[in-house]
Amino acid sequence: MLKDLPLADDKQYILAIKKRIVALKKEKKAIIVAHNYERPEIQDIADILGDSLELSRAVTKVAAKVVVFCGVHFMAETASILNPHKKILIPVKEAGCPMADMIDLKGLLKLKKASPGVPVVCYVNSSAEVKAESDVCCTSSNALDIVASLPDKKIIFVPDRNLGSYIQTKLPEKDILLWEGFCPTHMRIAEEEIITCKKQHPKAKFMAHPECPQRLLKHADYIGSTSGMLKYSKSTKAKEIIVGTERGMIHRLKRENPGKKFYSPSEHFICADMKLTTLGWLLHSLENMVYEVKVSEKIRKKSVEALNKMLKCMPASNKKTKETKREKR
Repeated sequence: MLKDLPLADDKQYILAIKKRIVALKKEKKAIIVAHNYERPEIQDIADILGDSLELSRAVTKVAAKVVVFCGVHFMAETASILNPHKKILIPVKEAGCPMADMIDLKGLLKLKKASPGVPVVCYVNSSAEVKAESDVCCTSSNALDIVASLPDKKIIFVPDRNLGSYIQTKLPEKDILLWEGFCPTHMRIAEEEIITCKKQHPKAKFMAHPECPQRLLKHADYIGSTSGMLKYSKSTKAKEIIVGTERGMIHRLKRENPGKKFYSPSEHFICADMKLTTLGWLLHSLENMVYEVKVSEKIRKKSVEALNKMLKCMPASNKKTKETKREKR
């Protein structure tokens, strides 16, 4: 238990927690997965690190029957949907996603009724109930490919209006009906902060997540998911990069690109929910096997169809690079 750990100093305490986590992980035959926005110490202790798509796919392939998901609720829920026979734990049950909370089943059903027969593309940042009423899911990594693959001209896209608007600019032949949801972390950044940061670092390239509004994306040299950002940061000749997404991403970028400098354009680029998980809560989760995320079988059967359609698209998607790159060579 936490109360049994040494309190001589913070360093000793943290080392003791890490040691206990590693021992319990082995004892429980568990693995730890973490999103790129998690705290640095959580990223460092994780067995698998990635964005929503990478983690969704990875959990389906691991042999471990216990998965501790360091992220937010919809991510752990997605893992549970795809792995009904595994125990999916989230260390902090209050870790949610404001964007996911902006759409509910009632709202989606109303939208579908107003546009009968129009396919629904659902961003994974949503509840299992919403996924269950959708035709196919997507992540920021593959949203462009998913929408492009549908034969229909008219598409309902939920819940992120910013990601949907970005896709619309890339696929003008589509008529995308947007839900008015958004990520508060990406929305709260002012355009002036981007302009100021670019002036302070004139040699830096600016890469942005498509959850950002168009007022920010228009300044970007590269637009893509966090996995796309990792690839871009390695391939670009630029030695300085402004990171247009949650600040937790910078820890991994620095670790994998030791010769480059990364800047956050704003101190407000923080998702409070992603920062709720600490080493203490991770230890608590493994010690007590809490908090399990489980989806009812009725909802799971419907939502897994939309998720599987997304995963089946991946081999074709991997052959293409649809994420926008505007850097001059």
